[in-house]
Amino acid sequence: MDLFLSGKHVLITGGSRGIGKACARAFLQEGARVSLAGRSKAHLDDAVASLSAEANELHAHSADLSDPNAALALVESVQAKAGPVEILVNCAGAARRTPFDELRPRTWHEAMQAKFFTYINVMDPVIKGMGERGSGSIVNVIGMGGKVAAPTHLAGGAANAALMLATAGLAAAYGPRGVRVNAVNPAMTMTERLAEGLAAEARMRKVSEEQVLRDAQQRMPLGRLADPEDIANAVVFLSSSRAGYISGAILSMDGASVPMVV
Repeated sequence: MDLFLSGKHVLITGGSRGIGKACARAFLQEGARVSLAGRSKAHLDDAVASLSAEANELHAHSADLSDPNAALALVESVQAKAGPVEILVNCAGAARRTPFDELRPRTWHEAMQAKFFTYINVMDPVIKGMGERGSGSIVNVIGMGGKVAAPTHLAGGAANAALMLATAGLAAAYGPRGVRVNAVNPAMTMTERLAEGLAAEARMRKVSEEQVLRDAQQRMPLGRLADPEDIANAVVFLSSSRAGYISGAILSMDGASVPMVV
């Protein structure tokens, strides 16, 4: 199926590793032009090197997206180099997983800064530009922690829930201006960040990380955890004109591990 993404300019925050990098590869394979954003220049350089064989046009930009001024400067730099952002995929930022008895007020604050504001700081200038041009698509990669409260992810889950509301609200507000906004909520996914979650749950349960991973895999109706490519495939579709009447959707991607009606 042709997703009509050839030549589209896509900005992917958190694009140097994990789900963000898988999204970058998928967009490049569709012929899109991709700008990656992330905090670590070293990780970005590694991503560009590994993706260069598939690259139609690929640029990397380093920035601390928890700083609104840095995020605005990033958006301006990206657009100066490659033109208006037509598709935004937010993957940057992740709240540290913390067992509930280790939570402090500062932990909740840091979770909002790490997850919620890294997305909002980029979305704000991008969606306004899309609205002025009359078209655009945004997909926020959030997480099931905002729907299902986990004792090791309460602060991060609260940030995720806030992002889901922002996603739905911005979709309704900017729909009349030609902009679609959607979200995907992965459950545990085989990325570098998985180790942190395993360690937090292992501390809480007082078992090994290997045991936590085995238990998680056994709970999955599909018999495995998600790969980054599983999430990327959904993101690319939602970004495309093939999903032109999907907006304000919050797509759960947990392999049916939590049966729910939403």
